Amino acid sequence: MTQETTRDRIAEAADQLFYERGFEATSFADIAAAVGISRGNFYYHFKTKDEILEAVIARRMARTCTMLKDWQAQGSSPGQRIACFIRILIANQAKITLYGCPVGTLVAELGKLDHAAREQANAIFTLFRDWLCRQFEQAGCGEAADSLAMHLLARSQGAATLAQAFGDVEFINREVALMLDWLGDQLPGDHPA
Repeated sequence: MTQETTRDRIAEAADQLFYERGFEATSFADIAAAVGISRGNFYYHFKTKDEILEAVIARRMARTCTMLKDWQAQGSSPGQRIACFIRILIANQAKITLYGCPVGTLVAELGKLDHAAREQANAIFTLFRDWLCRQFEQAGCGEAADSLAMHLLARSQGAATLAQAFGDVEFINREVALMLDWLGDQLPGDHPA
């Protein structure tokens, strides 16, 4: 097994554990056990938990960039691309009802800890915000594009938080339908969702 493979496996396991348990509640031993390596081997790849966190954030950033590129390619209009963002709640609803949004929960936890990596994690939200803003601009929403992007980002985070709080999958389905209706109301007639 190469160092890169082991390092990637550690980051992947840490990513999952940080999502399911939280950053603070996940120990080196938890991650080493999930990967099936000794703690000594573990420390060869990551000296600190903060180094692991940086790798996890980098993984999430890369996945988000890939997802945004995929949505860009899938949607023939800005409205269709924004609808991809909204529908991610349905695609991930089982995990969201158990653990919340992977980005939102990490940013919130790091904020409570006043952790130095909070801004790094928050950059994932910035990716979504900027991408949504561009979609609203391309749809002809002009100066309102950023406020529409922030509104949709806030609404999706609220839906994820409440779905987790109440363990309610149907809530996500209803909120997605309402967000799609809202989206249709925001877009000029020549840019349907």
